[in-house]
Amino acid sequence: MDSADLLAVAAIIALFFLAVVLAIAETSFLRMSRPKAAALADDHRRGARLLVRLLEEPEETINAVTLLALAAQIITANLLGVLLAGRLGVWGLVLGLVLNVVVFFVFAEAAPKTWAIQHSTRAALAVAPFLYVLSRFWPVRMLVKGLLGLVNVILPGKGLKDGPFVTEQEIRAMADVAVAENEIEEDEREMIHSIFEFGDTVVREVMRPRPDIIAVEVDAMVDDAIGRMIDAGFSRLPAYEGESDNITGLVYLKDLVRRSADGNGRLPVRDALRPAVFVPESKNVSDLLQQMRAEKFHMAIVVDEYGDTAGLITMEDLLEEIVGEISDEYDVEEPEIERLSPTVVRVPGGTNIGDLNDELEANLPDDEWDTVGGLLLNLLGHVPQEGECVEFRGLEFCAERVVQRRVQSVLVTVLPTIDDAEAPDEEPSRSPAS
Repeated sequence: MDSADLLAVAAIIALFFLAVVLAIAETSFLRMSRPKAAALADDHRRGARLLVRLLEEPEETINAVTLLALAAQIITANLLGVLLAGRLGVWGLVLGLVLNVVVFFVFAEAAPKTWAIQHSTRAALAVAPFLYVLSRFWPVRMLVKGLLGLVNVILPGKGLKDGPFVTEQEIRAMADVAVAENEIEEDEREMIHSIFEFGDTVVREVMRPRPDIIAVEVDAMVDDAIGRMIDAGFSRLPAYEGESDNITGLVYLKDLVRRSADGNGRLPVRDALRPAVFVPESKNVSDLLQQMRAEKFHMAIVVDEYGDTAGLITMEDLLEEIVGEISDEYDVEEPEIERLSPTVVRVPGGTNIGDLNDELEANLPDDEWDTVGGLLLNLLGHVPQEGECVEFRGLEFCAERVVQRRVQSVLVTVLPTIDDAEAPDEEPSRSPAS
């Protein structure tokens, strides 16, 4: 071999190892997120601060790595082909191409990228200085910029426009896969799903309905109101005048205790009222949460389209939509969905239809009714008697307990002989109360 051949062999070896490093760098960098890099920087990990800076404009780094990796493979293939063609003719050229494809795929693509996936944090920190120098090396930057300019000539524009490059469905699916692979916990997956559902929820779906509101009369004495609030376990309650529907303000337990301590326990709570915030029942809960944070209030009175009191909602109710039930030592445990058999469940009348759909994998409509009790009332067209049943969409709903025209408990049975995919407007079949 002459000096030119030796130089070609040295170039092939150097380019091969460069391709290995680039494969590791590309894979580990793509698997690194800005929050994770920031956390590593807070832990003073070597190379983490460079990663944070690179991830501020990741496209520059990825474009440079992709260009060099492609150049390394093409140049290596040509050098190897020319080197072997000089000795074996056409068959040498073919052998060079085959060797290049096999060796590069196994040792410069699959193997290093697999290792980078298995050790993504370690690999990203190790290649961070190399990537930083590469992405800021002037000749590489200018070459990348020029080639991207050519791309914009072929496809007019300045790169990709802002858009949903990752959709909600894809993020939900990734969370499900992460649970299956034990990367995240089940409650973390549920929280991710809840965040997306939170944006589509309105106040009416999560509020405490008016019949369940505990309130005090504005002319009630301070000491009596304190006792009522302690018994109820609340630090703030709405106050009404005349009828319970006429909410005029809020009373805070700390205000009443202070007045009682000052010797004003026999005075009415009217003088201790704080202004109440009224919101429409159609308001989006995410907007309400932002309003609560901005205006610093924790409770709002919900009104319907006629201005009448429809319910009450607190910041805790909103947060529970994301993180799940928040309970303390004073909360009374409310019944939840109880599975009595593989095909029968008992649910409170106030159970959200979406929760029942999740439990039974059903497809009950929730645009007209929010709760199972409301669905039963609308299907029957009247207040049910205990034991009265109705069939709808392959399910049988039976009023188990009715108190003062309110459906307290419902038995839901899956009917295997009825198609679950019946039309939404199908007339429900009714059975008389037993």
